[in-house]
Formats: sequence, C-alpha cells, structure tokens
Amino acid sequence: MSFILLAYRSFIKRIIEEKNVQHEAEVLHQKNLVLENIKAQESERKRIAVMIHDDIGNRLNILSLWLNNIDTKGDEIIRKNITTQMSSLIDSARSISHSLYPVNLETVGLVLYIEELIANLSGRINISLNVSPKFQKKDIFIEVQLYRIIQEFTTNVLKHSEATKVWIYIKDNHNNLAVVISDNGESFDYEEVKKGMGIKNIESRIKSMNAAHKWKNILGKGSRLIIKIPYTNELSN
Repeated sequence: MSFILLAYRSFIKRIIEEKNVQHEAEVLHQKNLVLENIKAQESERKRIAVMIHDDIGNRLNILSLWLNNIDTKGDEIIRKNITTQMSSLIDSARSISHSLYPVNLETVGLVLYIEELIANLSGRINISLNVSPKFQKKDIFIEVQLYRIIQEFTTNVLKHSEATKVWIYIKDNHNNLAVVISDNGESFDYEEVKKGMGIKNIESRIKSMNAAHKWKNILGKGSRLIIKIPYTNELSN
C-alpha cells in the first residue's frame, strides 16, 4: 500500500510539473505573439509615417516655396489664402506622421521627444517631467513603446478625466527602468474600462516589453500607472 501511495503521489507530481511546463510555454508563446504583432504594427506605422514625413511633407514644402514666387498681380488676398492653406496642409502632414510613428525619436531620444509632446500640449494641460540623472538611452523598441504609452495616457486624460495636471517620472537604476504616470482627474473604475482600446493598447505595449505594471486609481482624485521594465529576460510577474 505504501508503495502504491508513493507511486500515485509521484505520478500526480509529474502530471502537475508537466502542466506547469505547458502553462509556462503557452504564456511565453502568447507573449511572443503579442511582441511580433506589435513589432509588425510599428514597422508598418513607421513605413507610412516616413513616407508622409519625407515625401508628402517635402513636396508640400517645395510647393509652398514655389507658390510664394508666383506673380499674383498684386492680389495679396489670393497669396495669403494659398499660403494659409499650404501651411495648414504641412502641419496636418506632420501631425499625421507624428501620430503614426515618432519618426525622429531615434535621433532625438526619448526624453526630448516627451518634452516636445509636453510643449505641444502645454496650452491644454499642465504636464511635468522628472527624469533621473542616471537615465541612459534605451533600445529603440523600448523607447517607442514608452512614448506611445505616455501619449496614450495623456490622450485619455484630455478626453475623459477633467484633470488639470499630469506628472511623469522616469527612474533608471541597476535592476530596472521605472516609469510612473499620474494625473489629478476623475480617474476610472479599472474593471469597467479595461476592455476599452486605450487600456488595451497601453497594457499590450507593457507586455511587449516584458514589464510589470500596476494601476492605482482613486475615483475623484486621480489615476496612476506604475511600470517596471527589468534589465533581464526573466518573465514579469
């Protein structure tokens, strides 16, 4: 009986271990699918954004210069209307390119690109950025995902939260990169909005970086998103 009991326990233990291995393999497979999907999306976004930025944007600039040299026979109203429309088209092309993919992020860097985002939003909301002096440039994929997350967070704040201020903290240390984004708005119930595209996009990008995250929301007082990106290849908990 003892032998049978030990054999049964050994059998059960082996089954549990095999199921754990299968589960870990499935988690890793799903994570790789998310990563490949996001990389494919970013690649296509980059292709279109570069085309708009380098081709259409440059063509509009050349056309604008050409129109400025046209003799309108003293009709300044025509010249002013043409110039206004061209400027608007150039700004629209840049805005579309920027929203699709941060084309210049590789050369400018994450911090300066966030500062540019802050400057563009300064007329609508107060955003402060605090970056640790130890921050070092990261892999371009990581920097793009972080920028996208910050962009998505601030967009959601402007649309839904009625906040007046957003805080962004970036802390770099030996073990991980920590990013904290918070606001003083109305906040939200995570269980009610987690299926929305805004939250899904943010969490998919976090998952693609093999990072851990936590939402801290207080209704009526604000929301906070904490992200920790490990410097190892260990799976996040």
